[in-house]
Amino acid sequence: MTLPYGEWLIRQRWYAGRTRELATAEAIASTHLDDRLEHVLLEATYADGGTEQYQVFVTWDAPIREEYAAIATIGTIDGRVASDALYDEDATRRIVALIAEGAERGPLRLRPEPDVELDLTDVPRVSEAEQSNTSVLFGSEVILKVFRRLVPGINPDVELSQVLARHGSRHVPAMYGTVDSSEPDGTPLSLATLTAFAANSGDGWSMATASVRDLLGTVDLRAAEAGGDFAAESTRIGEAVGDVHGTLVEALGSETARPPIERLMSRFETAVATVPDLAAWSDEVRSVFAAADTPTTLQRVHGDLHLGQVLRAPENWLLIDFEGEPGAPIAERRAPDSPLRDVAGMMRSFDYASHQLLVDDPDDEELALKASDWVQRNQDAFCVGYASVTGTDPREHAALLRAYEIDKLVYEVAYESRYRPTWKWIPERAVRRMFAPATVRD
Repeated sequence: MTLPYGEWLIRQRWYAGRTRELATAEAIASTHLDDRLEHVLLEATYADGGTEQYQVFVTWDAPIREEYAAIATIGTIDGRVASDALYDEDATRRIVALIAEGAERGPLRLRPEPDVELDLTDVPRVSEAEQSNTSVLFGSEVILKVFRRLVPGINPDVELSQVLARHGSRHVPAMYGTVDSSEPDGTPLSLATLTAFAANSGDGWSMATASVRDLLGTVDLRAAEAGGDFAAESTRIGEAVGDVHGTLVEALGSETARPPIERLMSRFETAVATVPDLAAWSDEVRSVFAAADTPTTLQRVHGDLHLGQVLRAPENWLLIDFEGEPGAPIAERRAPDSPLRDVAGMMRSFDYASHQLLVDDPDDEELALKASDWVQRNQDAFCVGYASVTGTDPREHAALLRAYEIDKLVYEVAYESRYRPTWKWIPERAVRRMFAPATVRD
C-alpha cells in the first residue's frame, strides 16, 4: 500500500504537468529526518513517455490548520495521515533547525552559511505569492524557499544568490542556508534556500503598472514626470542590475566570445513550430541575429530578468529568483551569456507594463502614444542608471541588444499563445513595431 501521491500532486499550483496526462506518481527515494518527518523524491510519469521529478517534505499525523488541510493532506496509510510538512508549523521549524546545525541525513545536506546564527521564533506561514516553488515566511525576517520540480544539476538561483551574498552585494537578499542532495550517480540536486525576507518591499511590476495607470488621468506627460513618474526608480533599477553584473564578473570572471546566436536561432525555430505565424518574420530575425554575431563579453547573468524579479526594499532595489528561464536546460541557464540578455528582459518588461493602458482598447491611438512615451522614458532611464555603474551604455550595443530583444519577443509570443492567448497581441505588436518599416505598422 502506497500513498496517493498522484492525486495530491495534481492539486498543487506548482505542478507543471497540467497540460499532460499523468500516468503515475511514485516515491523513488525517501530520507528519514526525524520520527515524524521525511524527505521524499517523486517521479511523475506521463502518458507521452516523459518524466519529471518533484520533492515533498512529509510530516505524519501533524495538526494541519483547517484552511490548509485540503491542499496539504497527501493521504492515509496504516492509520497514519501524511501531509506536506511545509504546512506544519512545527515541522517547518525542525527543517530550519536541521539547517542551523548543519545536519546530514543520507544524501541530504542541510547547511547554514558561514557565521550565520538562526533562532527563529516567529510563526511560519506559507506564502501565497509563488507558483513554481513554495516559500515559507518566518515573520518579516526569513524565507525558506523549497524548489518543487527538480532538475539535476546546481540550481543557478542557489549558486548565484550564494555567490552574490558572500561577496557582499547590497542588491540581493542575505543568504542564511541551503538544502541539497545528489542523484545516485553523484549529480547534485538543489532543494531549498533560506534567505532574508525583503519585508516592506514592493515588486517592480506592481509599481511600474501603477505608474502607467496614473497616466490615464494625465494629459501633459511632462507634468506626469515632474509629479513623480517611475523613471527615477527605473534609473535605480539600472544601477542595481549593473552592480550585480559587476559583482558576478568579480566573483566568477568573464570571457570574450561569440554570443549564443545558434541557440537563439534554434529557439526561434522551435517557437515557429508552436506558432507558425512567426515564420513570416524569418528573414528579419535571421538578419538581426547575423548582425549580432560578433565577439562580445560573456559572463554569468540573471537570465530571466523582468520587473517582477526586482523588489523595492526601503534602502535599495533587490534582484531575486536567479533560476533563469524555467523551461531551459539547467546547463544552458548556467552558461555564460551577454549581460544584454538581462537588459533586454527589462526593456521588454517596460513594454509589457505600458500595455496596461491599452488592455481595454488596444487601438486607442492617444493611449498608445502615452504608453510609447512612458516606455521610452523608462527604458532610457534604466540604461542611464546601468551605464553610471558599469561604464557601458547598453544602447551603444544596439545590434546585440536588438537580438536579445527579438529572442525575448519570440519567447513571449510562444508563451502567450500557449498559456494566455488574450495577451498574445502585446508581443506580436512589438514584433511588428520592431521590424517597421519593412512590414506594415499597427
